Amino acid sequence: MAVKLKEVLSLVGKLDDCPGEDTPRQRFRRFLRSQVGDVGLLRDYVQECLQASEEQYNKALQDLVNRLGELLGFEVEYGRYRGIRGEVGFDGLWTSPSEFHVVVEVKTTETYAVSTKTLVGYVDELISARRIPSWDKAIGLYAIGRRDSDTRQIENAIRAEKRTEQLRVIDVEELLSLAELMRDYDVPHADVLRFLKPPEPSISPLVRVVSTIVAQATAQGQALEPAMPAGTEQERRTGGSCWLTPVSGDADSSAAEKIQRLLSEGVYAFGDRTPHRTRIQAGDWIAFYASGTGVVAHARVKSGPEHRPHPPCGKRRATPGRSPSSRSKCTSIARSPSTRSSGAGSMPFGAGIRPVRGVGSSRRRRSSRPRTFRS
Repeated sequence: MAVKLKEVLSLVGKLDDCPGEDTPRQRFRRFLRSQVGDVGLLRDYVQECLQASEEQYNKALQDLVNRLGELLGFEVEYGRYRGIRGEVGFDGLWTSPSEFHVVVEVKTTETYAVSTKTLVGYVDELISARRIPSWDKAIGLYAIGRRDSDTRQIENAIRAEKRTEQLRVIDVEELLSLAELMRDYDVPHADVLRFLKPPEPSISPLVRVVSTIVAQATAQGQALEPAMPAGTEQERRTGGSCWLTPVSGDADSSAAEKIQRLLSEGVYAFGDRTPHRTRIQAGDWIAFYASGTGVVAHARVKSGPEHRPHPPCGKRRATPGRSPSSRSKCTSIARSPSTRSSGAGSMPFGAGIRPVRGVGSSRRRRSSRPRTFRS
């Protein structure tokens, strides 16, 4: 069971800006970096902060937002809780691998009036100190815990002061959602950055990002039920998660025939953007769902996924604007006796395990990434 934020804060002590490596501030930040890598737990901690009124939780929220920046793929410099003369008072400085910088100001609420000059001043000071090249490589970002849907005063201030090319505002909840998109749909950091940066003249890149996510979510909709492995009682007790991957038939072969062909070499291949594929581990199970029939086979995973060529992946129809690729995530599976046929509907369902979708999952998917591998 996860430790509640209240308990963590009581253990680390009162958060402040005292220097040192073993201060409450540093202990809390080390805890976040080493123990809070799950977006769900981070969301729980954020909610605890927003439901409390003590200053300790406002400071904790600042650090939680910075931890969220790390999960989004930024290198993060945690800021001070209170500004002092002679130091730039940002709450967080996020640096992208592309050398784009996001200067973060965390606000618990929009209750109090905010002067955008403060955040603009932080960026200007960082540019003067040559820590940021120029405004072309930076934005200021307000991360708001509780938005006031009626006043939206920070948004209005940015518009009124004509700072829309320099400043952005986002709910902390939406930042959490971006982190979930990265986790569940393998949205790369570069695409996350596109959402945070001021819009470019062309909106095509954003449309492509949204289209890819929707296509993956639509295809994944066929495999929303978690599963536990079929087979003997002894096999069930061996543990491991079970992943359900649907495969569709086509004019050349049935879904069952495709599954047999894909498994014939003891290796199963997933597309480069298949959700959850990186979570598969040796000892897990994969259940193969033939569209229109049900679960027809299951296999024990012998190795985690890795990038390498897989012979059946080599022949794929080219898509205009894209070159065919023969690389994919491949995972080794245990062959007989672990791989065996089962009748439709014979796979009992469990709870709490996320499924993963494999190649050929849905002919409705619009993505041009590998779907069905042919020999």
